[in-house]
Amino acid sequence: MAPNASSRTLFTLAATVALTLSGLAAAPVGQAVTADPIGLNAPYEYLGWGSPQKPTDVMNATGVKQFTLAFMLSDGTCNPKWDGSRALTGGADQSAINAIRAAGGDVVVSFGGWSGNKLGEKCSSASALAAAYQKVINAYGLKAIDIDIENTEIASSTARQREISALKIIKTNNPGIKEYVTIGTTTTGPDAAGTDLIRKGAAAGLALDGWTIMPFDFGGHNGSMGSVSTAAADGLKNTVASAYGYDSATAYRHIGISSMNGKTDESDETVSTSDFTTMLNYAKAHHLARFTFWSVNRDRQCPSGTPAGDSCSGISQSAYAFTKIIASYHG
Repeated sequence: MAPNASSRTLFTLAATVALTLSGLAAAPVGQAVTADPIGLNAPYEYLGWGSPQKPTDVMNATGVKQFTLAFMLSDGTCNPKWDGSRALTGGADQSAINAIRAAGGDVVVSFGGWSGNKLGEKCSSASALAAAYQKVINAYGLKAIDIDIENTEIASSTARQREISALKIIKTNNPGIKEYVTIGTTTTGPDAAGTDLIRKGAAAGLALDGWTIMPFDFGGHNGSMGSVSTAAADGLKNTVASAYGYDSATAYRHIGISSMNGKTDESDETVSTSDFTTMLNYAKAHHLARFTFWSVNRDRQCPSGTPAGDSCSGISQSAYAFTKIIASYHG
């Protein structure tokens, strides 16, 4: 006999409570449960650079609940260390992660970046690279990782394939983990190396959660940084759709934007809060997998006479203006 409306309501409520309690019981000790998928709206903070703010102060000021912490690098071998030099665990980085989680947040660890020794190049095989990633995942009970593939690593076909194969191993061995890959872009979408990386991922059957572009340092562009960034994201969507055979809506849900705030490395590029709002509206309209930026360190006005750099944006702004916009994205 079919239950009546009242019975259905009670059954649904009981099931929801049971699932919630079950999920809380299964959560690792010290690991926070956040409302948004880990990585969805996690701005970058570099704890070893750019006069980093205390993450819990950022949380209190902005409402942001998650961070993408950069960068995990090679110590010169196939061994991960923060910035290639600071101990994986037991130091200030771990203390920051513990504090973020104690305050109800969580973290994504980002591997790579432009500078330093990359694990993707120092590890000689996909299995060794996967083992290096797994070491970090295990150390922090991570639910998401970001692989920021730039410079010589993205330029190497061998390194590109090694990264894809390693990420496939991680996906297999860590059910439910979210994987994001971050790459540079042209004004119309990924360049040849980025396109090849995406095609390699599709060919390997890598169910990546978010292919993410960094829409800045274009070397020349027309229009506002908001409009050129969304145009580049459309190009990424088309590349992902073509490689994976996704329809447009599905492809959008597998891409992301990682912008930069204020003045970038190019003299003709200034990313304003208005540009961020354009990107936010685009992300909401298409339900992007990820909307983030580089970086919290720079999300403040420079002292008078100081140019944009590691620890300030180079524009007139209120503190954390960009982080607050990121924090408002919920898919």
